[in-house]
Amino acid sequence: MPPPNETFDLFPEKTERRLEPHAPLAERMRPRTLEELVGHEELLAPGRPLHTLVERGSLSSFILWGPPGSGKTTLAWILGERQNARLVPLSAVSAGVPEIRKAIEAARRTQLRTLLFIDEIHRLNKAQQDALLPHVESGSVTLIGATTENPSFSVIAPLLSRCQVIPLDALGGRALGRVLDRALEDDRNGLGAAKLVLSKDARDTLILSSQGDARRLLGMLDASATVHLSTGNRAAPMSAETVKQAVGKIALRHDRDGEEHFNVVSALIKSMRASDPDAALHYLARMIEAGEDALYISRRLVIFASEDVGNADPAALALTVAAHQAVQNIGMPEGRIPLAQATTYLACAPKSNAAYAGLNQAVADLEGQGPLPVPMHLRNAPTRLMKDLGYGADYVYAHSAEDAFVAAENLPDTLAGRRYYEPNNRGQEADIAERLAAWRARRNTNR
Repeated sequence: MPPPNETFDLFPEKTERRLEPHAPLAERMRPRTLEELVGHEELLAPGRPLHTLVERGSLSSFILWGPPGSGKTTLAWILGERQNARLVPLSAVSAGVPEIRKAIEAARRTQLRTLLFIDEIHRLNKAQQDALLPHVESGSVTLIGATTENPSFSVIAPLLSRCQVIPLDALGGRALGRVLDRALEDDRNGLGAAKLVLSKDARDTLILSSQGDARRLLGMLDASATVHLSTGNRAAPMSAETVKQAVGKIALRHDRDGEEHFNVVSALIKSMRASDPDAALHYLARMIEAGEDALYISRRLVIFASEDVGNADPAALALTVAAHQAVQNIGMPEGRIPLAQATTYLACAPKSNAAYAGLNQAVADLEGQGPLPVPMHLRNAPTRLMKDLGYGADYVYAHSAEDAFVAAENLPDTLAGRRYYEPNNRGQEADIAERLAAWRARRNTNR
């Protein structure tokens, strides 16, 4: 019987997946058993922690973290259905605190254990995630979350500490091939009745274009099948051209403020730092083709020119600033040309972070010892009183000295002799290192 003041139970004792009459191919082909699930065999293999938890029926709260189409929702449903429990699905896109509270109240009324599955859990704000905390901790519900975002940044720490994070990788080519085969062979939910045959090129194009996303793969297959079957030549193998005609240009998976954005940016920087122009161009191309802000890229190159090339090749900074200005002036797509020039120049340039490292050491001393008094000979003396106090006394104008070099100590007394800038022997910084060594020897003698 329904509780008072309720005409029906929003959360029945057992939640079952229902297939809509016009569900897309990806939904119709969603695996319903662990045996049908592909791509995560190692994670679910006997002896692995997740497999043991499932078999023992002692599933604890966890968050599935992986890219789109990697099987997070499917795995959550399968795991939930294997438990003697009631699975309640919510989407963070549309659910808020009232829906969460309603689900928890329903959980308290049932005799069955409740698994609360929240898809896109990273979309819950802090208050919504806070509302889950006491109920997850008390065991009123067992939380199963799914997210494409790094939980370290998108899930609050108290909730994260109460959940096991299970990362899922994008599906590989072999797993995607099995997804294709199942869809082509299944007469009931797939395309088996159409007797479709894929050419090798069409198959490769579908797998490559899916970027590890099974949902996208099946969507593209469905669209391609519609185009192929409309040609009247149903018996012929589907061609790669048909696939390209049906799906058009595939947008690369890239999020300007998500983890993939930072992964690719990091890969670009580290490839240039490793003096690998080929890898650097690869990651530059990925950023450009994914629609990354070209000025953001050029700013990163300017920073790299000073941080990682530095005085080993001072021209690098001028080149990257020019590239940044060029992108501002000419825009895209032509702006990719100076970006490529700057990227390859930086990757092939001699490297030195000596100036940046020296600054960091100077800041560390400043934080440790505070602002020490400036030596008197370096102080400005605009008034008679200041001159009488010794401001500017014994200052030697460098251009009046031999070789324009003054051997006086210019650091505060406490830091006298401290070295921050240590140039290396690469590129033009080798010349700087030689001059600086001679100057420091003269200064030490004077000291």
